[in-house]
Amino acid sequence: MMYPHPLIAKEGWFYLVLVGVLAFAVHRFGGLLWSWPLWLFFIFTLQFFRDPQRIAPLGKDLVLSPADGRIVVVEKAYDSYAKRDALKISVFMNVFNVHSNRCSVNGIVREVNYFPGRFLNASVDKASLENERNAVVIDANRHTITLVQIAGLIARRILCYVHPAEHVKRGQRYGFIRFGSRVDVYLPLEAEPLVSVGEKVFATKTALARLPGLDS
Repeated sequence: MMYPHPLIAKEGWFYLVLVGVLAFAVHRFGGLLWSWPLWLFFIFTLQFFRDPQRIAPLGKDLVLSPADGRIVVVEKAYDSYAKRDALKISVFMNVFNVHSNRCSVNGIVREVNYFPGRFLNASVDKASLENERNAVVIDANRHTITLVQIAGLIARRILCYVHPAEHVKRGQRYGFIRFGSRVDVYLPLEAEPLVSVGEKVFATKTALARLPGLDS
């Protein structure tokens, strides 16, 4: 999918310009001895805000990963946002992962709800209920899929760009979380998980589960 801000996420432009100008100024007047930490931070900022194009895998009924990272949860859980028992799959993003979030399925947004909260390590299970988070409930054909962006220990801002009644497509960029975070995916219990705890996944490229009837 083509984005209007290829390769580097629009959320990072301000920080890249700020750090780049500062590093250049210090280098110009103080030399490399003083500027190298700033250049190092500039490189880190550049890799953090990268936003590569992604191609979805072929095949029907696939629920795609909404984030890059590592699977930390695959279990039955209660989806308090859609009020149902569900299969929960959680993706933890560290500071070296791409932090652009993408829709897992085609559908219509039913609800978008933001909840203030704490900033615990996003890899721990209680972060799902206690941390700052933003839940997007999507009606996908006859199924309901919930995507929950969760702030982490360092993350201090969740960005979400979709709204209720909006049509979304799988692979569509819908949000961003800065500096280490997590996305919980709640699926109907009949979904077949295709990933396991500890596995590395990539937004749009990796299928988290197969859900019969999703694309029929």
